[in-house]
Amino acid sequence: MLNKKTLTEDHKGLKKTSSKKKRSREIILGGFLILISSLLFISFISFFYNWKTDFTSIEMILDRTIESTNILKKIGAWVSHFFIYKFFGASSFIIPFLLFITGFVLFFNLNKTNILINWIWGLYYTLWSSVLFGMLDEIYPILGGLVGFEISQFIVDYIGKIGLITLLTFGALLFIVLHWKITPELIYNYLIKIKKTNTEIIDDTSNEVVTVEFENQKETLENKDEINKKSDIKSESDQLDLEINKISEEQTTNKLSQDLVDKHGEFDPKLGLSKFKLPSFDLLKDYGDGSITINEEELELNKNKIVETLKNYKIEIAQIKANIGPTVTLYEIVPAAGIRISKIKNLEDDIALSLSALGIRIIAPIPGKGTIGIEVPNQKPSIVSMKSVVLSQKFQKAQMDLPIALGKTISNETFVVDLSKMPHLLMAGATGQGKSVGINALLTSLLYKKHPSEVKFVLVDPKKVELNIYNKIEKHYLAKLPDSEEAIITDNTKVIYTLNSLCIEMENRYELLKNANCRNIKEYNFKFKNRKLNPDDGHTFLPYIILIIDEFADLIMTAGKEVETPIARLAQLARAIGIHLIIATQRPSVNVITGVIKANFPARIAFRVTSKIDSRTILDNGGADQLIGRGDMLYTQGNELTRIQCAFIDTPEVEKITDFIGLQTGYNNAHLLPEYKGEENTKIDINIDDRDVLFREAAEVIVTAQQGSASLLQRKLKLGYNRAGRIIDQMEAAGIVGPFEGSKPRQVLIQDLMNLDKILNDDIL
Repeated sequence: MLNKKTLTEDHKGLKKTSSKKKRSREIILGGFLILISSLLFISFISFFYNWKTDFTSIEMILDRTIESTNILKKIGAWVSHFFIYKFFGASSFIIPFLLFITGFVLFFNLNKTNILINWIWGLYYTLWSSVLFGMLDEIYPILGGLVGFEISQFIVDYIGKIGLITLLTFGALLFIVLHWKITPELIYNYLIKIKKTNTEIIDDTSNEVVTVEFENQKETLENKDEINKKSDIKSESDQLDLEINKISEEQTTNKLSQDLVDKHGEFDPKLGLSKFKLPSFDLLKDYGDGSITINEEELELNKNKIVETLKNYKIEIAQIKANIGPTVTLYEIVPAAGIRISKIKNLEDDIALSLSALGIRIIAPIPGKGTIGIEVPNQKPSIVSMKSVVLSQKFQKAQMDLPIALGKTISNETFVVDLSKMPHLLMAGATGQGKSVGINALLTSLLYKKHPSEVKFVLVDPKKVELNIYNKIEKHYLAKLPDSEEAIITDNTKVIYTLNSLCIEMENRYELLKNANCRNIKEYNFKFKNRKLNPDDGHTFLPYIILIIDEFADLIMTAGKEVETPIARLAQLARAIGIHLIIATQRPSVNVITGVIKANFPARIAFRVTSKIDSRTILDNGGADQLIGRGDMLYTQGNELTRIQCAFIDTPEVEKITDFIGLQTGYNNAHLLPEYKGEENTKIDINIDDRDVLFREAAEVIVTAQQGSASLLQRKLKLGYNRAGRIIDQMEAAGIVGPFEGSKPRQVLIQDLMNLDKILNDDIL
């Protein structure tokens, strides 16, 4: 019976055989091209001396009585006549050269990446030089060939000989700058370098003369004053210091990396998907132009009610003005002198009653201003579309590593933040208040700004329905474990493995940064792009990795510390190496958002919650309970709160974006994270007496479902992750399920409940 190991060995054997056949074909083709190029070169040279006498043999090629003077006889004369006389003239010698280079690369198995580029430039040189020689056709008739002659004469007829020379000069400029990489700056620096070298030679010569004179006058100096003697020695040491300073190791190192940049250009991580196009803005739905309709009647009515309510409590107002936002209007109040701020703050419910409005929030005072703010919801709120946000200049011109457009503020300004500076984000709010839309807005912002080589997403979706829409961009933007079939993680066991794998990735990246003498990912990638880090030493371009967990509460309930510990490690250490976390939950309780989580997530977003306690749990402040829902949120990054209307993006819009990306050519696979081997890889010998009390019930669940996974027991029997894992180990010891197989469920070895009962009864007896 075939097993997995045998199949793997057979597969490797087939791959080896296929590789050998491919290499054999390359050797044969390479040798053939080298021979053909050599024969062409010989026949071309012979044709240049005998082309006039060979015309008859070319026309009468089938007549064996007429001989050819070409070294390769009639075939050589005919091929040479075809390339040199009818096509490119003397420029045809470039063609056998290209064939020889291609054959040489294939025969000796050299780097094949530049073959196509060499052919493109070679054909360009052939055509350019053919036109150039076409002007000199009177000197030697076959220099330019028919192609060069006809093209040059055509250009001369229309723009004259001066125009032809101008075009040829421009053509020469193209290959000098683009192919040879010779620029005016490079020539200038070279001349400066020669000038400096000559100057140093002159200085060295003068120093030798001074040294000779110093030796000749040594006896005279001994008779002079001691102070003059020290002055001369000091002068000599100064000259030596100047000579040493002119030779520095940094110049040599910089020159090496600069030469690599001049030769190959800066490393571009986008070359792997050079034809990739970012999504177009037409994929997003337009819910309006983002403008706000000002209802002056509503504004005046609200103003009068606020003033009247405050006056009832003997609070005078010196000034009031309104800032109109998409869903909320902020009334800024300047109270009269002597009015206590706390007195106004305590009237929040009274003002809400007088305005008959939901979600009145008082900011006393507004940070950075000498005013008090009263936020009042608009009667007809405007929808902030994702299209209006990503089209804004603030987002388009954002010079950020990971720009995120969250929505619009109360003053109708697009709110853009940098995830790399947060460095991690906590999102919380009651069910149906906009968290899923907020996550889609975050992802869409990055998809519209970053190339697949620059950012990778690790998506965790315990609910299994929120993020599966991003499966289509797996080979472009997603990261996963090596043996995982699906990139969107829905199994809690895989979540634990993925988090620990990210911890390994974090440690590996820190090792790379240490070896490169860099403090963060930005410095490291800058050095790598400028070819100052050697890939042979393990260095590579590092993309940002963003972990997004859609429902954190479910993970805490089922896995607890096994999830919280690696998340805390990542949150504390992963910022510098480009791993950032976005965690969302609909249960903002203290057993979910623990002190460890809050301490490492300074950036937080709160959607509407039902109580002040939940608001304080998320923000360490009140206010989230006064939001009006439907994307209304509060954002903080450790300082003041900012009220934002989250940009709205519907599921069909996200589908269009993922379809647009998914239909393009992607990488061969998703970005692979390091392999993590958990405790389940070790076989445990478990005593029958130590079996869990739910062992039989759990075994029946596994056999009935024919699926050996701990997550199934968690769902069916409402167990924690640790207990479910122990029961699975006990079943392995009892022979009910097979050993651990990575990301795959364990194989169930018992086919039905009757056989299960027999095994369990035999164990008891």
